[in-house]
Amino acid sequence: QLQLAESGGGLVQPGGSLRLSCAASGFTLDNYVIGWFRQAPGKEREGVSCISRSGGRTHYADDVKGRFTISRDNAKNTVYLQMNSLKLEDSAVYYCAARNSPLTTAQTMCLNSRSDYWGQGTQVTVSS
Repeated sequence: QLQLAESGGGLVQPGGSLRLSCAASGFTLDNYVIGWFRQAPGKEREGVSCISRSGGRTHYADDVKGRFTISRDNAKNTVYLQMNSLKLEDSAVYYCAARNSPLTTAQTMCLNSRSDYWGQGTQVTVSS
C-alpha cells in the first residue's frame, strides 16, 4: 500500500520549534517533488514549502521564509520540515504530499497543490 505518514506535530509555545517528518511506504520518494501544506480551521489549504527531487531547489511561502527549512533524505525515504520561531498563526494541520509529474517543480507544486499522494496530516498547535 502506497502511503505517506506525517509525524512530529504537537503543542508548542510561540517562539518554539518542531520538526515534522514525512515518511513514504510502498514507494520511493526519489522521483517525487515533495511538499508540505497546511490548513487551519476556516481557511484554505496553502503550500508551506516544497522541495525538488534532488533537494537542490526549494520553495517557501513568504510568511515562513527564514523560519522553516525543508530537507529530504532519499536514503531514508523521508522529508523533513524544521519549523523554528513558531507563531500563533502557524497553527494548522500539516500535510505532506508527493507529485511525480515531470513538469512539476518545487514552486509549482506549492502554488498548485496538485499531488499524487497525500498524508493524513499532523496537528501543529502554537499556543501560550
